[in-house]
Formats: sequence, C-alpha cells, structure tokens
Amino acid sequence: MTIKPKNTTNLSDSAQVDQQSVQPFTRSQKIYVQGSRPDILVPMREVSLDVTPTDFGGEINAPVVVYDTSGPYTDPNVIIDVRKGLADVRSPWIEARGDTERLPGLSSNFGKERLADPELTKLRFAHVNNPRRAKAGGNVTQMHYARQGIITPEMEFVAIRENMKLEVARAAGLLDQQHAGYSFGASVPKIITPEFVREEIARVARSFRPTSTTPNWNR
Repeated sequence: MTIKPKNTTNLSDSAQVDQQSVQPFTRSQKIYVQGSRPDILVPMREVSLDVTPTDFGGEINAPVVVYDTSGPYTDPNVIIDVRKGLADVRSPWIEARGDTERLPGLSSNFGKERLADPELTKLRFAHVNNPRRAKAGGNVTQMHYARQGIITPEMEFVAIRENMKLEVARAAGLLDQQHAGYSFGASVPKIITPEFVREEIARVARSFRPTSTTPNWNR
C-alpha cells in the first residue's frame, strides 16, 4: 500500500536558494563586460591582490579579472528567487533572429502525461515557459549560423568571455612570462574576436567528414 504524505504544500511555495551560494566573495567584486548591445553582459570577477612587500614600502598590484562562472549568483545587486528562476538572457537574441516559434504547450506524450498527473502539481514552477522550436525548414544551430557567416550574440559572448580583458593584461606586461598554451589545431589570435569564434564553429563543421570508422547512421 502506498502512503501519501500529509504535507501537500507545493514545493514552489517553500523552495529557497542556499544562502551560501549567493554571498559575495571576499576581496573581489562582480563586474560585467558589455558587448555590442546592452543585453550582452559577460560576468567577470575582479580579484584584489595584496601589496607586494618592497624595500620602499610596497608595490600596489592591479586587480586580476577572471571569468565568473557563477553568473548572477554572488551579485549583491541581483535577487535570486528559485520560484521565479533566473533572468532570461537569450530570448531577445533568439526572437530577433525570427526563425523560431513557441509551441502552444508540451508536445511529447511523456510531457503531456506528466502535465496531467495531479501528483506532480506540487513540484511545478509557474515561470517555466513553453518549449520553442525552429520554424518549418529552419536550422537554428550556432553551427548553421557560423557557416552562413553570421555572428550571433552568443558568439560575441564567448569571445568576450575568452578574452577576459587579456588585452589590458598584455599591455601591462603581465603575460610576458606566461606559457602560450596549446592551440589544439586552431590558429588562435592574440585577441579572441567574435569573427574568430564564428570561424572556429564553422571550421569544426567543415572538419567532420565521414570515414571508414564513422558509423553508418542509415542502417
């Protein structure tokens, strides 16, 4: 016999974010690097460095900027509410391309069955949007855009993220002793541009060719 829990309170009513995950880090601050449009904001972290001891009282070190993978988390100016979800960053970029459409609802049998199951009501969050799909005959992958010569906001975001203000550090001589790293087949320029990201995505598409070891997907 299955015993149903007495507490039927919706999870979305009681869910809270772990406060430790939204606290600012010490000795650093969240910053955003803006792209070519106001809604391209790449999160970075500016880390303060100690003063280097010298015979003349100490040398002030400039802060180091790194890519911040926490996104809006740890930003004291952003309120994180799991009941509302994070801000939708990409929808304006996707809608501006005009090659997708919103479905009126879930389309898979599995999704419809879950939606009709009253036992799952308490687990749902109201902010979840209906899925989006490509318009008939459309191709909405970043690889397709790259092969068409299009630079998307997503590509620009990646370029800014990968640069991490490297041009500033290079100009200050902070990278003179740094290992150049490995390119793994890519001709990596000193400055990562959106054009470079586009070409690399298109290059990956061109580099894939069926070989004798490639499975026969038509079998």
